[in-house]
Amino acid sequence: MEKPTIHPYIPILVGVISVAMSAIFVKMTTADAGVTAFYRMLFSILLMSPVFLYSYLPELKKLSKRDWIFSAIAGIFLAFHFILWFESLNFTSVASSTVLVTLQPLFAFAGTYFFFKERLSVKTLISGMVAITGSIVIAYGDFQVSGSALYGDVLALIACALITAYLLFGQDVRKRLSLVTYTFIVYGFSTITLFFYIIVKGESFGPYPKEEWMWFLLLALIPNLLGHTLFNWAVKWVSTNVISIAILFEPVGAAILAYFILGELVSASQIIGGSIVIAGLLFFIVDYKRIRKIFFWKSA
Repeated sequence: MEKPTIHPYIPILVGVISVAMSAIFVKMTTADAGVTAFYRMLFSILLMSPVFLYSYLPELKKLSKRDWIFSAIAGIFLAFHFILWFESLNFTSVASSTVLVTLQPLFAFAGTYFFFKERLSVKTLISGMVAITGSIVIAYGDFQVSGSALYGDVLALIACALITAYLLFGQDVRKRLSLVTYTFIVYGFSTITLFFYIIVKGESFGPYPKEEWMWFLLLALIPNLLGHTLFNWAVKWVSTNVISIAILFEPVGAAILAYFILGELVSASQIIGGSIVIAGLLFFIVDYKRIRKIFFWKSA
């Protein structure tokens, strides 16, 4: 495997900041969850099409049947992740929803162990549990709000499992495909899945006010094309576990954005929990071997 041009931790950090804005954009929309997810993916595909068709179309010939199947499964998981997560934001707060969605290490650790036979160090397990504990503390105050808030929490938790499955299948396919080709194919399958979901559900494709289209477009540009594409690039070089732990930064950023933009108050439990999350992440990242790799990166 060739050496990456930049250390993967840098794109992962930018990706986390980008996806932290996703919940804010979704909160600003009034469309149904499936419709919001559909236009997010559709605009992503349309924006990517010129680059893909001009430079990457021939790469489709290299895909095996297994690559197509794994890409389709990843796209379906991604579609339903967005549906359930967007729907959860209608019932619970940005802080709780993003916290539960980013509890991916619990699923990723199990998935990489059983499906990819990756060995998990004691340090990785401890750091993950610390970060997850912080995430639970952030959400604790919202858990007792109401039955509807609890329903939103459950939806977010299921969405968490789905995005982890998406990353696990992507980790296998991404190692054999270019970033653009892989992303275009997976987003394409996701868009098709959402299209039929909207038809079955009887939701409306439009028309919508101009402001609504702006939020759809921003969802495609920032969290999708910038955020998730960077994750897809990084998963070629690092384990899904690394990305899952890094994404725990998302609820911290989302809670701050929700406070300033949506007026959602930040409670003491969110501040304390956020500090615990960061502590867990630092425990995972700060290691002499990892620090050395930041400056002298060597591919596995």
